[in-house]
Amino acid sequence: MALAALCRDDEWGRTWADVLQHRFRSDGALHDHAVGNLLIVALWELLGEAVDGLDWVARLLGAQGRVLPMSAVPLDITARVLGLDPDHPEAITEIRGQAEVATTEGYVVDVALDPADPPACPEALVAIAEADWVVVGPGSWFTSVIPNLLVPALCRGLEQTSAQRVLTLNLGEQKGETDGFSPETHLEVLGAHAPDLRIDVVLADQGHVPDPASLRRTAQSLGADLVIADIADDVRQLHHAPDKLAKVFREIFG
Repeated sequence: MALAALCRDDEWGRTWADVLQHRFRSDGALHDHAVGNLLIVALWELLGEAVDGLDWVARLLGAQGRVLPMSAVPLDITARVLGLDPDHPEAITEIRGQAEVATTEGYVVDVALDPADPPACPEALVAIAEADWVVVGPGSWFTSVIPNLLVPALCRGLEQTSAQRVLTLNLGEQKGETDGFSPETHLEVLGAHAPDLRIDVVLADQGHVPDPASLRRTAQSLGADLVIADIADDVRQLHHAPDKLAKVFREIFG
């Protein structure tokens, strides 16, 4: 999806972006697998290097940017979840796997990686160190955004970079993963997972901030100014509008 989002805006780029995100529909083993994932894995096996594989796919799409992994070793996400046992609602259960965490019926207390100390992708560390701005989020909070902060060297790189850091909040709750979360809760759990990470700007959509003063106070606890703007898609519910988001990013970066 990240590669498709960076594709060249012409017939070649748009066509390959659609192909990459196409999911097979069949009764066989490939059902619901994305073509792009299979292509990336094939290149990894042929080239023996994760970054090279992603770069080759980016060249195929004419991507206007580069996609890098947070780590080049296989990782599992684990989570401590409250409320999965109806007979013991206060009991904490550990679950494993991205899909399981994203769809749990319980309340996610925190997440971790296994192994807990994976090596960071060297190219990602260089990109963070050389950046003018680093954008964190939006995305699935516990299974896409926070895991990047759980790779120790990557988190240290984000803490130490001279770049400005902007955190883009989701437009609302994600069923199964962040049910009942306010915008403030999103910031609080991110801060709990990366307590030494300072944020410069928190960006939120104007239609999804019930209490601006409260959110501003929570943003300030992370060192951030709060920017509230119209960044929601007018048609797709709980989706950011790329053109609106780009406009606000240009204003913030400027």
